[in-house]
Amino acid sequence: MKNRNDFKQSVPYVLLFIIMIGIVLFYNLSRFKVNEFTYDQLISEFSKSTVKEITITPKNSSGVYYITGKLKDYSDTESFKVNVPLAETVLERVMKYADNDNIKVNTNVNPESSSFVAIIVNVVPTILLIGAMLFILTKISGTNKNSMDFGRSKAKLSQEAEAHFSDVAGLVEEKEEVSELIDFLKNPKKFQKLGARIPKGVLLVGPPGTGKTLLAKAVAGEANVPFYYISGSDFVELFVGVGASRVRDMFKQAKQSAPCLIFIDEIDAVGRQRGTGLGGGHDEREQTLNQLLTEMDGFGANEGIIIIAATNRPDVLDPALLRPGRFDRQVTVSLPDQKERKAILEVHARNKTFDKSVSLENISKRTPGFSGADLENLLNEAALLAVRRNKNSIGMAEIDEATDRVLMGPAKVSRTINPEEKRLVSIHESGHAVIGLKLKDADEVHKITIIPRGVAGGYTMMLPKEEKISIATKTQLLAQITGLLGGRVAEELYFGEITTGASDDFKKATKIARAMVTTYGMSDLGPVQLEHPSESVFLGRDYNSKSQNFSDTVALEIDNEVRKIMDECYQNATKILKDNKDLVFLIADTLVERETITKEEIDELVATGKLSTVEEYVITEDEEVKEENSKKSNKKNKKEDSTKEKEK
Repeated sequence: MKNRNDFKQSVPYVLLFIIMIGIVLFYNLSRFKVNEFTYDQLISEFSKSTVKEITITPKNSSGVYYITGKLKDYSDTESFKVNVPLAETVLERVMKYADNDNIKVNTNVNPESSSFVAIIVNVVPTILLIGAMLFILTKISGTNKNSMDFGRSKAKLSQEAEAHFSDVAGLVEEKEEVSELIDFLKNPKKFQKLGARIPKGVLLVGPPGTGKTLLAKAVAGEANVPFYYISGSDFVELFVGVGASRVRDMFKQAKQSAPCLIFIDEIDAVGRQRGTGLGGGHDEREQTLNQLLTEMDGFGANEGIIIIAATNRPDVLDPALLRPGRFDRQVTVSLPDQKERKAILEVHARNKTFDKSVSLENISKRTPGFSGADLENLLNEAALLAVRRNKNSIGMAEIDEATDRVLMGPAKVSRTINPEEKRLVSIHESGHAVIGLKLKDADEVHKITIIPRGVAGGYTMMLPKEEKISIATKTQLLAQITGLLGGRVAEELYFGEITTGASDDFKKATKIARAMVTTYGMSDLGPVQLEHPSESVFLGRDYNSKSQNFSDTVALEIDNEVRKIMDECYQNATKILKDNKDLVFLIADTLVERETITKEEIDELVATGKLSTVEEYVITEDEEVKEENSKKSNKKNKKEDSTKEKEK
């Protein structure tokens, strides 16, 4: 396929080169003017003394001489020729005229050499010049080898199956939804027999990293059919009409390979709603979308072509793209639950060596909200840490560190923290932890650390007590707000000062409180949605719409309700922390001493008031350097002592 395309692309250049050579040859040959003379005319010109030079050549063995030459008034490209009998008297007469007029006489053995040399001298340099120009033009356009084919499709054909359903962990319901496509591609008569129409398009919707592209590859691998893949941004170009041409060419290629699959990744790049631009609607992107709509379900029929598209922004897609007959089915690829996370971890753990203490099930329980890409990154970071620490296997210490890296960034162990700041951060994080421990509906505390990561001076990892769907009660939301305010309350109660460390906590808490009032209807204003849950503005669609769907009076009531929720949660956090003062200081003191405490140690502190277990010690890079320097120093001291003893 590739060689055939390369041949087609080179044909215009070859034809252009042949035409140019023909033009050059015709031009050069037409320049030479040769006058036919008789013997009498030649003698007449000799008698007039107008002959400038002659060339005498025997014309093989035919018994004549072939004489060419130039007259004095001829140009460089004009000459005459004459055939004379092969006789001594004739030749003597010609030579006599030449001697009398001092005419230049040349003799030539090969009669064809003169014209051949003339052609070589005049034509070859021109051909070489044209060839050099074509070579330079080819090099200039080398950065875009397909410059003559900018209207061709950029969809790539996958020759081999890159994935199968066995490579897609979890997504049980999603795989069932797309399995019908595989059955249709393998046995279409089974569906046609009952009059069933297979979906022409399937739209995969979900957050980034959940496996939409991998699922599309698995469908192509299971069906064992040609698989074309392209990104939505590959259609859009500067010039209007190029994208539409590429869409036509893509479907033309797909028809030749039908039955086949076409996968369009990030379709929102080309499928956004029409008529929402500020500068008019007749642009390149809309032309491309119009052509895509026509190809999917227009006057023509595309039998055997199934389109799979992926996006994480279905709200901005054009309604015509989502209607039945185009994308008939939408499959939501959501974040994995605990069972699916374990299956994903097992897939990514195939080529890794783990310590016996590592449990993938425990890791899956500690990573709610992680996507498949996050889990793969987690195990990869753990493997890199194990290599950095010169270990033969991946242990739980590397898993814990990798989890923190994915969530918050690398630890800044080299940063110097003064004792007062360290005490402040420990009290702040202890306030969060005590709220999580003592409040009934709060999330469970799994880890507390005061080691800086990213922009945070420390953090408290709180995870749901059990896996649940994306529905939260009012009590749970209030518990989240109370837990977020626990850090500021602890600072105010037990440090005697408030700091800027709670700014991000306030941001999250205020966002939850405002959503309770304006979106979820969990306030005295009643079950009314006053604001849209989406924060991003679709420029053009939302530009001229009002920023709020309520009056100024209602806006004041919203502010009062948000403040009321925040004040109630703040008072509740104050009461809990006052009632558990000893626990706050116990956790804070332990953090100052150890910097990081785990869930097991937290449970032991709550139960017994002290830690009896010995914490597993993990050597960091800086500590490794210190230890190595210490060993070198000890060796040096021993060597010096032995030298002194010998001298004595």
